[in-house]
Amino acid sequence: MSPDRVSDWQVTKRLPEQPDFLWAEAEPKPSYDVIVVGAGGHGLATAYYLAKNHGITDVAVVERGWLGGGNMARNTTIIRSNYLWDESAGIYEHALKLWEGLEADLDCEVAFSQRGVLNLAHSLGDVREGRRRVNANQLNGIDAQWLTPDEVQKIAPILNISADVRYPVLGATFQSRAGIAKHDWVAWGYARAAHAMGVDLIQGCEVTGVLREADRVVGVDTLRGPIRAGRVALAAAGHSSVVTASLGLRLPLQSYPLQALVSELLEQVLDTVVMSNAVHVYVSQAHKGELVMGAGIDSFVGYGQRGSFPVIEHQMAAAIELFPIFARAHVLRTWGGIVDVTPDASPIIGLTPYAGLYVNCGWGTGGFKATPGIGSVFADTIAHDRPHPLAEPFSLSRFESGALIDEHGAAAVAH
Repeated sequence: MSPDRVSDWQVTKRLPEQPDFLWAEAEPKPSYDVIVVGAGGHGLATAYYLAKNHGITDVAVVERGWLGGGNMARNTTIIRSNYLWDESAGIYEHALKLWEGLEADLDCEVAFSQRGVLNLAHSLGDVREGRRRVNANQLNGIDAQWLTPDEVQKIAPILNISADVRYPVLGATFQSRAGIAKHDWVAWGYARAAHAMGVDLIQGCEVTGVLREADRVVGVDTLRGPIRAGRVALAAAGHSSVVTASLGLRLPLQSYPLQALVSELLEQVLDTVVMSNAVHVYVSQAHKGELVMGAGIDSFVGYGQRGSFPVIEHQMAAAIELFPIFARAHVLRTWGGIVDVTPDASPIIGLTPYAGLYVNCGWGTGGFKATPGIGSVFADTIAHDRPHPLAEPFSLSRFESGALIDEHGAAAVAH
């Protein structure tokens, strides 16, 4: 590990612990000002910023399972903002700036490590796309640079840049401010801070439908009974469309399993994140030493939370070609998150045709890195009943107007 990055690994703030209320069976009140559906990163961050930025504390976060146990527990911790389109760059850069001050804001360690992200280029098409994205990032004030193969290897010495491999490394984009964070600590940090300001966190409370009067939503039905609310905000990855279906509101989403895995603990040999679109794999090394590797989504729609072997097999073959040193590493655990995918691979944020109902969904593989940004933007949208400027381009109405934000193939790897 390079000496200037050693400080990234040293814990200096109060370590997060599992909150005392993590396993508590809180009883919901009959009504709230705001109900947030989903106690993952987005739901907890939304509740926190509603309380912190807008003074709205009569909030319940309802979760069918346990706090931070859904997609928040099934991601690969990568944080970056080097997206091509202005709209995407705006919201992800907003999130990255909040990440940079999050530990001070929450007074809690989240192990945010700005070790940088490399996006490898293996063909002339990759090179052209990478250079274009670097230029677009720089025009948006986002740190980005183009690296030659030799410069890439200086950052990741164990990377195979031989010209004899199936996918030779012809260069890479690099965002130095990007990195990783510890996902469970992020969830607990937001949960503790929101709870301290009066937000109720209600676990084991599955939402089965939405209550409405005429064209206004007035609460939710749950397995623990109905809960009324002035406003309902959906932030449940993979399930927002299931909830809205009870209203007859169809969202342009499809849900897929997204594959990833971790290895046994190894000595620290990789202090940056390496991503490759052509071979579709990304690799980083977590704080304890395990390799964290991800691949693409399954080719079928589903809600499975486990890995699909053909995807994992392709992922491992790609990783070993790039990193021969990992050929003898042992896989410790595989999993699948549930990701919502829209036709343009960009999220849906904002109001719905029903007054009092707000949606935040369709993030695909970009959800974790957006956590602080979407929490603050979604909270602002709910508090003022109008889209935040950063959320406005991602409204549901864009699928009627055709003003899509097509991040398919434009985001290097959509993770």
